[in-house]
Amino acid sequence: MSDLPSRPPAALDKARERVITELCEHYAHDALDDGQFEDRLDRAHAARSLQELDALTADLPALHVPGSAAAMLVAPVGEVRDKQVMVAVMGAATRKGSWVPPRQLHVFAIMGGAELDFREARFGPGIVEVTVFALMGGVEITVPPGVRVEVEGIGIMGAFDEQRLAAGAPDPGAPVIRVGGVAIMGGVEIHTRLPGESRGEAKKRLRLEKREMRHLNRGIRRLDRGD
Repeated sequence: MSDLPSRPPAALDKARERVITELCEHYAHDALDDGQFEDRLDRAHAARSLQELDALTADLPALHVPGSAAAMLVAPVGEVRDKQVMVAVMGAATRKGSWVPPRQLHVFAIMGGAELDFREARFGPGIVEVTVFALMGGVEITVPPGVRVEVEGIGIMGAFDEQRLAAGAPDPGAPVIRVGGVAIMGGVEIHTRLPGESRGEAKKRLRLEKREMRHLNRGIRRLDRGD
Protein backbone atom coordinates (compact mmCIF):
# COMPACT_ATOMS: atom_id res chain seq x y z
CA MET A 1 0.00 0.00 0.00
CA SER A 2 1.54 3.32 -1.06
CA ASP A 3 1.93 6.16 1.40
CA LEU A 4 -0.58 8.95 0.96
CA PRO A 5 0.83 12.51 0.82
CA SER A 6 0.32 14.34 4.09
CA ARG A 7 -0.55 17.99 4.45
CA PRO A 8 2.11 20.33 5.88
CA PRO A 9 2.00 20.84 9.67
CA ALA A 10 0.19 23.83 11.13
CA ALA A 11 3.44 25.67 11.87
CA LEU A 12 4.46 25.46 8.23
CA ASP A 13 1.06 26.70 7.09
CA LYS A 14 1.28 29.72 9.41
CA ALA A 15 4.81 30.50 8.23
CA ARG A 16 3.69 30.19 4.60
CA GLU A 17 0.83 32.63 5.23
CA ARG A 18 3.19 35.09 6.93
CA VAL A 19 5.75 34.94 4.10
CA ILE A 20 3.10 35.35 1.42
CA THR A 21 1.71 38.41 3.23
CA GLU A 22 5.21 39.89 3.43
CA LEU A 23 5.80 39.24 -0.27
CA CYS A 24 2.57 41.07 -1.09
CA GLU A 25 3.65 44.04 1.01
CA HIS A 26 7.10 44.11 -0.61
CA TYR A 27 5.50 44.00 -4.05
CA ALA A 28 3.14 46.84 -3.08
CA HIS A 29 6.19 48.89 -2.03
CA ASP A 30 7.99 48.11 -5.33
CA ALA A 31 10.70 45.97 -3.73
CA LEU A 32 9.75 43.19 -6.19
CA ASP A 33 8.80 43.43 -9.84
CA ASP A 34 6.00 41.35 -11.40
CA GLY A 35 8.23 38.43 -12.38
CA GLN A 36 9.99 38.24 -9.01
CA PHE A 37 6.70 38.44 -7.15
CA GLU A 38 5.10 35.64 -9.18
CA ASP A 39 8.20 33.45 -8.86
CA ARG A 40 8.44 33.84 -5.09
CA LEU A 41 4.73 33.20 -4.62
CA ASP A 42 5.06 29.94 -6.54
CA ARG A 43 8.08 28.96 -4.44
CA ALA A 44 6.23 29.86 -1.23
CA HIS A 45 3.35 27.54 -2.13
CA ALA A 46 5.77 24.76 -3.06
CA ALA A 47 7.99 25.13 0.04
CA ARG A 48 8.18 22.11 2.35
CA SER A 49 10.34 23.59 5.14
CA LEU A 50 10.61 26.74 7.23
CA GLN A 51 14.10 27.33 5.85
CA GLU A 52 12.77 27.45 2.29
CA LEU A 53 10.14 29.98 3.32
CA ASP A 54 12.53 32.21 5.29
CA ALA A 55 14.90 32.33 2.32
CA LEU A 56 12.22 34.00 0.19
CA THR A 57 12.30 37.22 2.25
CA ALA A 58 15.84 37.11 3.67
CA ASP A 59 17.24 39.49 1.01
CA LEU A 60 14.36 41.99 1.18
CA PRO A 61 14.33 45.21 3.25
CA ALA A 62 12.49 45.42 6.57
CA LEU A 63 8.82 46.23 6.32
CA HIS A 64 7.16 49.14 8.07
CA VAL A 65 3.51 49.63 7.22
CA PRO A 66 1.99 52.04 9.75
CA GLY A 67 -1.67 51.62 10.59
CA SER A 68 -2.10 48.28 8.82
CA ALA A 69 -3.35 46.65 12.00
CA ALA A 70 -4.73 49.67 13.80
CA ALA A 71 -7.27 48.93 16.50
CA MET A 72 -10.61 50.71 16.70
CA LEU A 73 -10.55 53.71 19.02
CA VAL A 74 -13.35 53.89 21.59
CA ALA A 75 -15.00 57.08 22.80
CA PRO A 76 -16.63 57.41 26.25
CA VAL A 77 -20.42 57.51 26.15
CA GLY A 78 -20.42 61.08 27.44
CA GLU A 79 -18.50 62.32 24.38
CA VAL A 80 -20.98 60.93 21.84
CA ARG A 81 -23.52 63.48 20.65
CA ASP A 82 -27.04 62.39 19.83
CA LYS A 83 -27.30 64.35 16.59
CA GLN A 84 -25.13 66.43 14.27
CA VAL A 85 -25.68 68.15 10.90
CA MET A 86 -23.21 68.67 8.03
CA VAL A 87 -24.11 71.06 5.22
CA ALA A 88 -22.28 71.50 1.90
CA VAL A 89 -24.15 73.96 -0.34
CA MET A 90 -22.11 74.84 -3.43
CA GLY A 91 -19.06 74.13 -1.28
CA ALA A 92 -17.44 71.45 0.85
CA ALA A 93 -17.72 69.99 4.32
CA THR A 94 -15.29 67.53 5.88
CA ARG A 95 -14.99 65.34 8.95
CA LYS A 96 -11.67 63.52 9.24
CA GLY A 97 -8.82 62.79 11.62
CA SER A 98 -9.64 62.11 15.28
CA TRP A 99 -13.33 62.82 15.80
CA VAL A 100 -16.32 61.27 17.55
CA PRO A 101 -19.25 60.44 15.24
CA PRO A 102 -22.68 61.20 16.70
CA ARG A 103 -25.39 58.59 16.93
CA GLN A 104 -27.26 60.36 14.10
CA LEU A 105 -25.43 62.34 11.43
CA HIS A 106 -27.45 64.22 8.80
CA VAL A 107 -25.49 65.23 5.70
CA PHE A 108 -26.81 67.71 3.12
CA ALA A 109 -24.78 68.04 -0.09
CA ILE A 110 -26.49 70.44 -2.51
CA MET A 111 -24.34 71.20 -5.53
CA GLY A 112 -21.42 70.60 -3.21
CA GLY A 113 -19.38 67.82 -1.68
CA ALA A 114 -19.08 66.28 1.78
CA GLU A 115 -16.35 63.93 3.02
CA LEU A 116 -16.63 61.62 6.02
CA ASP A 117 -13.43 59.79 6.96
CA PHE A 118 -13.96 57.32 9.83
CA ARG A 119 -10.48 55.76 9.75
CA GLU A 120 -9.25 57.62 12.85
CA ALA A 121 -12.66 58.19 14.42
CA ARG A 122 -13.37 57.19 18.02
CA PHE A 123 -16.62 55.24 18.02
CA GLY A 124 -19.09 55.14 20.88
CA PRO A 125 -21.31 52.15 21.58
CA GLY A 126 -24.18 51.33 19.26
CA ILE A 127 -24.91 52.23 15.64
CA VAL A 128 -23.86 55.38 13.80
CA GLU A 129 -26.69 56.39 11.46
CA VAL A 130 -25.68 58.56 8.51
CA THR A 131 -28.63 60.05 6.61
CA VAL A 132 -27.70 61.71 3.33
CA PHE A 133 -29.56 64.15 1.11
CA ALA A 134 -27.48 64.75 -2.01
CA LEU A 135 -28.92 67.00 -4.72
CA MET A 136 -26.53 67.43 -7.65
CA GLY A 137 -23.79 66.85 -5.10
CA GLY A 138 -21.69 64.06 -3.70
CA VAL A 139 -20.75 62.44 -0.40
CA GLU A 140 -17.61 60.34 0.03
CA ILE A 141 -17.46 58.02 3.05
CA THR A 142 -14.23 56.22 3.98
CA VAL A 143 -14.20 53.51 6.66
CA PRO A 144 -11.38 51.33 8.03
CA PRO A 145 -11.35 47.54 7.72
CA GLY A 146 -13.35 45.91 10.49
CA VAL A 147 -16.23 48.40 10.47
CA ARG A 148 -19.55 46.97 9.34
CA VAL A 149 -21.41 49.16 6.84
CA GLU A 150 -25.11 48.82 6.03
CA VAL A 151 -26.35 50.73 2.98
CA GLU A 152 -30.04 51.46 2.44
CA GLY A 153 -29.99 54.57 0.24
CA ILE A 154 -32.14 55.47 -2.75
CA GLY A 155 -30.62 56.84 -5.95
CA ILE A 156 -32.80 58.94 -8.28
CA MET A 157 -30.69 59.61 -11.35
CA GLY A 158 -27.91 59.06 -8.83
CA ALA A 159 -26.33 56.20 -6.89
CA PHE A 160 -25.16 54.76 -3.59
CA ASP A 161 -21.92 52.95 -4.44
CA GLU A 162 -20.13 50.77 -1.89
CA GLN A 163 -16.62 49.55 -2.71
CA ARG A 164 -15.16 47.22 -0.09
CA LEU A 165 -11.43 47.41 -0.76
CA ALA A 166 -10.37 45.21 2.09
CA ALA A 167 -10.12 41.50 2.68
CA GLY A 168 -11.99 39.64 5.37
CA ALA A 169 -15.33 40.02 7.07
CA PRO A 170 -15.98 42.56 9.84
CA ASP A 171 -15.88 41.37 13.43
CA PRO A 172 -19.39 40.73 14.84
CA GLY A 173 -18.66 43.20 17.67
CA ALA A 174 -17.25 45.91 15.39
CA PRO A 175 -18.81 49.37 15.06
CA VAL A 176 -21.74 49.63 12.66
CA ILE A 177 -22.31 52.54 10.27
CA ARG A 178 -25.75 52.58 8.67
CA VAL A 179 -25.92 54.79 5.58
CA GLY A 180 -29.27 55.80 4.12
CA GLY A 181 -31.03 58.69 2.46
CA VAL A 182 -31.56 59.95 -1.07
CA ALA A 183 -29.18 60.93 -3.88
CA ILE A 184 -30.87 62.95 -6.64
CA MET A 185 -28.62 63.53 -9.63
CA GLY A 186 -25.81 63.00 -7.16
CA GLY A 187 -23.88 60.18 -5.57
CA VAL A 188 -22.71 58.60 -2.35
CA GLU A 189 -19.46 56.61 -2.48
CA ILE A 190 -18.37 54.32 0.35
CA HIS A 191 -14.77 53.06 0.40
CA THR A 192 -12.83 50.81 2.77
CA ARG A 193 -9.19 51.83 3.19
CA LEU A 194 -6.44 51.41 5.73
CA PRO A 195 -5.42 54.45 7.80
CA GLY A 196 -3.17 56.66 5.68
CA GLU A 197 -3.91 54.67 2.52
CA SER A 198 -4.79 56.53 -0.68
CA ARG A 199 -7.44 55.37 -3.11
CA GLY A 200 -4.76 54.28 -5.59
CA GLU A 201 -2.91 52.29 -2.92
CA ALA A 202 -6.17 50.61 -1.88
CA LYS A 203 -6.89 49.54 -5.46
CA LYS A 204 -3.38 48.15 -5.80
CA ARG A 205 -3.84 46.23 -2.54
CA LEU A 206 -7.11 44.78 -3.82
CA ARG A 207 -5.37 43.56 -6.98
CA LEU A 208 -2.72 41.93 -4.80
CA GLU A 209 -5.37 40.24 -2.67
CA LYS A 210 -7.13 38.86 -5.73
CA ARG A 211 -3.85 37.65 -7.23
CA GLU A 212 -2.85 36.01 -3.95
CA MET A 213 -6.24 34.28 -3.73
CA ARG A 214 -5.62 32.76 -7.15
CA HIS A 215 -2.20 31.51 -6.01
CA LEU A 216 -3.67 30.18 -2.77
CA ASN A 217 -6.32 28.21 -4.65
CA ARG A 218 -3.63 26.89 -6.96
CA GLY A 219 -1.57 25.76 -3.95
CA ILE A 220 -4.56 24.01 -2.38
CA ARG A 221 -5.21 22.11 -5.61
CA ARG A 222 -1.54 21.04 -5.67
CA LEU A 223 -1.76 19.75 -2.11
CA ASP A 224 -4.96 17.86 -2.91
CA ARG A 225 -3.22 16.19 -5.87
CA GLY A 226 -0.13 15.47 -3.78
CA ASP A 227 2.20 17.39 -6.15
